[in-house]
Amino acid sequence: MEKQILHLDLDTFFVSCERLIDSRLQNRPLLVGGTGDRGVVAACSYETRPFGVHSGMSMKVARRLCPEAVVIRGNSSIYTKYSHLVTEIVKEKVPVFEKASVDEFYADLSGMDKFYGCYKYASEMRQKIIKECGLPISFGLSANKIVSKVATGEAKPNNQLKIDSGFEKDFLAPLSIRKIPSVGEKTYQVLRNLGVDKVSVVQQMPLEMMVSALGVNGRTIWKRANGIDNPPLVPFHERKSISTERTFNKDTIDMTKLRTTIFAMAENLAFQLRRGNKLAGTISVKIRYSDFNTYNKQVKIPYSSADHVIIPKVLELFEKLYERRLLIRLVGVKISDIVSGNYQINMFDDTEEMLSLYNAMDTIRGRYGELSIMRASSMGAKTIGRFQNPFSGEPPILLAHRKH
Repeated sequence: MEKQILHLDLDTFFVSCERLIDSRLQNRPLLVGGTGDRGVVAACSYETRPFGVHSGMSMKVARRLCPEAVVIRGNSSIYTKYSHLVTEIVKEKVPVFEKASVDEFYADLSGMDKFYGCYKYASEMRQKIIKECGLPISFGLSANKIVSKVATGEAKPNNQLKIDSGFEKDFLAPLSIRKIPSVGEKTYQVLRNLGVDKVSVVQQMPLEMMVSALGVNGRTIWKRANGIDNPPLVPFHERKSISTERTFNKDTIDMTKLRTTIFAMAENLAFQLRRGNKLAGTISVKIRYSDFNTYNKQVKIPYSSADHVIIPKVLELFEKLYERRLLIRLVGVKISDIVSGNYQINMFDDTEEMLSLYNAMDTIRGRYGELSIMRASSMGAKTIGRFQNPFSGEPPILLAHRKH
């Protein structure tokens, strides 16, 4: 049976959601992201592209390039709501699908040609999404995920494209090598130094040469350039780590503020573990100084989801890491090596009162929100929070901010 993989991508998703809410934003240059000088562009409308604006760039630079643009901070709950509406339609229409990000889907339509026609079916599903959700969406259809994703990029904005079996190489050949997924800025520079600018050049190169230049990634790029890479669909995203970061509006050396922020991050991440019935075996802390030098330090711990285990370790790592006594631009906490399971009681240190306290606090948070109850030590960092379960199988919403 011939494979038929569909790739769906909501066009400028955050921008489209904002325009649904406020029709006055239609056809106007629009930037969504952090509104301060240190904010980052999460999404930008097509009207801003001719000015050189793209997602992932500094909001300060974007506003300078396109001063006429309307800047909106954005609301993740709104984007999550519309993402779920689209997800429900996809779930209803296809037997197997992967939600790659908040605005991106893959679906396996193999075998449908015999009964209905994959392209016709995908077209009708796209029209249903546009009609019921009011969001522009594009799709690519081919024999594998990589070619379908590239085809979607070529179809945009708000269009569709099918690549027939056997024509994958012909379709990819004239495109820029940057169109191939996994070719980032550094890889592109290496390829340009080798004289590679089009996919057709890679198609003509021996595999061994690509591996020699780029290692394992060279093999992946070569296969994708030849249209033969076929990664499987992943219906459920198993999170192996969760993290949170804070970039301060102004570089700081205020130790009280720094410790409060770190404390609140650790407390929130520990709650996320308990809410998802997970345990973590590794903790790491990140610091970025005002000169943009970034440092990380991590430590292994006995698998735990308890505040009294995780928070002291995070604070201890921060104390060891903060050695330069320079102004700090960003701090972050990450917990990884995550497995399923509930917190194991320590026979000598834990008490019934402590476990009952955790249970009561988590119940209140589950009912009234994550910020409804917190320790006094984290009161100065009230905006730390996730507002969604990171272990729901949904990809992180931040993936929608990626630069295509």
